[in-house]
Amino acid sequence: MNCLDLNEIRLFVQVARAGHFAVAARRLHMPTNTLSRRIRQLETALKTRLLHRSTRKLALTPSGQAFFDRCAPAVDDLLAAAQQLADGSGVPQGPIRVAAPAGFLELLRLDWIAEFIAGHPRVAVDFVLDDARNDLIADGIDVAFRAGATPGASYAVLRTLVAQPFRLYASPRYVAARGAPRRVADLAVHDCLIASPRAGRATWRLQGPAGHEEVAVAGRFGANNVHVLLQAAIAGLGVALLPAILALGDVDAGRLVALLPAHWRDGADLQVVVPSRHQVPPGVTAFIDFAEAKLRATLTPTR
Repeated sequence: MNCLDLNEIRLFVQVARAGHFAVAARRLHMPTNTLSRRIRQLETALKTRLLHRSTRKLALTPSGQAFFDRCAPAVDDLLAAAQQLADGSGVPQGPIRVAAPAGFLELLRLDWIAEFIAGHPRVAVDFVLDDARNDLIADGIDVAFRAGATPGASYAVLRTLVAQPFRLYASPRYVAARGAPRRVADLAVHDCLIASPRAGRATWRLQGPAGHEEVAVAGRFGANNVHVLLQAAIAGLGVALLPAILALGDVDAGRLVALLPAHWRDGADLQVVVPSRHQVPPGVTAFIDFAEAKLRATLTPTR
């Protein structure tokens, strides 16, 4: 059997119901001769006659009646499903799979997520939290929040939300015991939490009122994970150079204090990434808008 054209089956169902090519053609908004030709093509593909044609009306052949009885309910179901989808296409609905760094829900708080879900009862949110960068298409990700662009990726950066400068932080306990640095050079005599632990030493390059400054720092604790460095700073192990948006909640809670607030190091911007800009689902757009409003209101840094 030749490959069937499902649209021709839809046309056949309409013709059978109308009982006349001209009537069906008017309902379908297409020329009568085109409609007749499409039905003949379907009969050719099926290798059977579906309609008895006369100048006055049409009648189904036995094969045509059997084919109509099997196909008409399926065609109706497909058309109803398409109409339902079209009618609800502007309503946020369905699951939203979100990829983000491991500590992202420390920024986009769970009570905010609860607020979003309560306001969108037809939406479900599924988070994939991992510092590794997911393959959006292979992992079925609808939207990802990432620090900086993905080199060579074909994904679309939909928006840039907030800049992520790095700033200096320590716990109140550490500051009480060791004092706070008054200038960048003072960091050389402090215990500093090093992002690359192999050598135990690093050079921090900071921007401030006097321009760029560098200082060689050392410490007895290091880790290659920024969230571990955050917890180490809270524990009083030393001074950490952390993304400002990551430390904000702990500063507000009194677990960290900002040091040398006029100095920072540039970091990667927080970006919203989607598999494609084409026809982003309304639920995904609603979630991005919601997250952007919350993050911009609380995380926009000052310099």
